[in-house]
Amino acid sequence: MAEIRFENVKKRFKDIVVIEELNLTIKDGEFFTFVGPSGCGKSTILNMIAGLEPLTEGKIYFDGVVMNDVQPKDRDVAMVFQSYALYPHMTVYENIAFPLRMKKIKADVIDKEVRRVASVIGIEELLHRKPASLSGGQRQRVALGRAIIRKPRVFLMDEPLSNLDARLRIEMRAELKKLHRELKITTVYVTHDQAEAMSLSDRIAVLYGGKIQQCGTPYEVYLRPANIFVAGFIGSPPMNFIPAYVRSYEPIEIDCNGLILSPSLEKIPQSDKVIVGIRPEDIKVSFEKSERCIEVSVLLSEPAGSFNWVDVIWKDTKIKGTAALREEINPGDKAFMEFPEDKIVIFDEETGRRL
Repeated sequence: MAEIRFENVKKRFKDIVVIEELNLTIKDGEFFTFVGPSGCGKSTILNMIAGLEPLTEGKIYFDGVVMNDVQPKDRDVAMVFQSYALYPHMTVYENIAFPLRMKKIKADVIDKEVRRVASVIGIEELLHRKPASLSGGQRQRVALGRAIIRKPRVFLMDEPLSNLDARLRIEMRAELKKLHRELKITTVYVTHDQAEAMSLSDRIAVLYGGKIQQCGTPYEVYLRPANIFVAGFIGSPPMNFIPAYVRSYEPIEIDCNGLILSPSLEKIPQSDKVIVGIRPEDIKVSFEKSERCIEVSVLLSEPAGSFNWVDVIWKDTKIKGTAALREEINPGDKAFMEFPEDKIVIFDEETGRRL
């Protein structure tokens, strides 16, 4: 296991800046995830850790030792890819055994280790089969097994679940979490799927524009997003954003579409223009009129199993919320929306930062 530290790390491809400046420590034994849209530099960071991509500037440390000039084979990291990268002519047993054969480990030790790893990931009955006869989920387990058997200092995982169907992704997420809890190996994970990042990680770094926009636990990033980008990227469906303005500074009063809010802010707005953010799951839409509810017109109702997502129009503003199945809310209906003030987040319109 290893602590990984990035010190003033920058990466450019000719004139294109991929990583602007990265200063970060991934703790020993931590499950750490880089999440962000395509092209934000997530996989490049993994490749720099593995030694497959040189740094333009800065240093990467493993347990305080600079790794910049250490060859990939000497870094003791194991990568799990989106494409599985299994050897098609080898059986599952041979694929898992391959890293130990390369180290010229004795055959009886290899056999014991392969069977131990196969038991851990639940593929004992597949050892005689070849990759072509396996499902996507089974192939992914074999790829994990081949990484695990090496007992590396660091696991690097590049979108390993993205080729699986929705149900299998959820099952494999649980398996990965269980494996990490048992093995306690430092794991650096890359995904564009924010739900995956939230469910797996000890900490998340949200990447955009070559910079870390926010780093924290899943709860911190979800409940206290650092800026509008993080608030819109983390959470599905994304947060509602409503233009508003400061009506009074002492005490703070914000006019949000005619609704007067008195939020508790950490920072004083630098201008009169702000953005009010609220998550769709915090907005309840129903036919029941209650105190401080807001009358809205229903645009769309989408079944989501135990509830419905509902798009409504509040004056000229489109808002997404939730409705109970029993409400049977349909497009064109007049309904009432609860807008809980304790759930809102206020952002500076100019900088996008949370206030």
